[in-house]
Amino acid sequence: MQYKQLGASNLQVSTICLGTMTFGEQNSEAEAHQQLDFAIAAGINFIDTAEMYPVPPKAETQGKTEDYIGTWLKKNSALRDRLIIATKVVGPSRGFKWLRDGNIAVDRRNILAAIEASLKRLQTDYIDLYQIHWPDRYVPMFGQSSFDLAQDRETISIQAQLEIFKELIQAGKIRYLGLSNETPWGVCEFSRIGKELNLPQIISIQNAYSLLNRNFETGLAEACHHTQVGLLAYSPLAFGVLTGKYLPGGSQKGRITQFLGFGQRYGKPNVVSAAKAYVELAAKYQISPTTLALSFVNSRWFVASNIIGATNLDQLRENIESLNFQLTPEILEEINAIHALFPNPAP
Repeated sequence: MQYKQLGASNLQVSTICLGTMTFGEQNSEAEAHQQLDFAIAAGINFIDTAEMYPVPPKAETQGKTEDYIGTWLKKNSALRDRLIIATKVVGPSRGFKWLRDGNIAVDRRNILAAIEASLKRLQTDYIDLYQIHWPDRYVPMFGQSSFDLAQDRETISIQAQLEIFKELIQAGKIRYLGLSNETPWGVCEFSRIGKELNLPQIISIQNAYSLLNRNFETGLAEACHHTQVGLLAYSPLAFGVLTGKYLPGGSQKGRITQFLGFGQRYGKPNVVSAAKAYVELAAKYQISPTTLALSFVNSRWFVASNIIGATNLDQLRENIESLNFQLTPEILEEINAIHALFPNPAP
């Protein structure tokens, strides 16, 4: 396993991070514990979750993922200080009526309630990385690509959010703060206000990044470089689209077909054509499509950790083994040629 410094922090995170949003929906508690055992044995020290998990989010399962991680942490308490546990507080954009009565702005009441509930479920005294799951303000997300001024709304100020997180850091309940599903403006404003007012510095951003969605490479890569913020890349296999399983002749089995209406990013024009081209490229070099997709993400200079998820140990093993494959200049050139034909079909 390889390790990298996460932003401007002293955290050294494994290049592969174990994503857990299947725990409690597609994976049982026993299966979740098996994945955690396997991942830690392979050298992974970074586990990512969220208060809204598992997905798809619903009232009857909300919090199960953290519960399952918590029961594992209780059994493996001697490992706690060697692990980096990350979780997230929801924002107001998704309309989760079952969570805190649907009043889920990123404000004092919600942050304090969310952190206490997560600590209890995770059975730990502190969170290493606490992330704002998506901005309190309006931003285009999850397949939207254009800022619509008509959807702009009142928001909890960034200063007010950072002041609450500062209290939690001083209380020892969280160590560091991160963003998720953010924009270049958001990264720069959080960084600027933190520095000017002696408030917590953002050390990470968790955004989608894959062969089908390289939008991070433009404004966000520059913003994160100058603000010392590391990318935690999620959906590096594009919900399994980049494995080829949704192409004609594939198994077609996965969360996109299991949960209707889920993964709207991947129903757009050119997604299938681009995925087919990457699958064919992998075959040309006699590697699996999974290895090609993950090794690409692993190799990017701005990626601090690649968040992989699996529903079984065979998938998890293949995902971790992607670290053993290094892209050659020839393969990268062909990847970029496909990208030029199908630029970011799943933003």
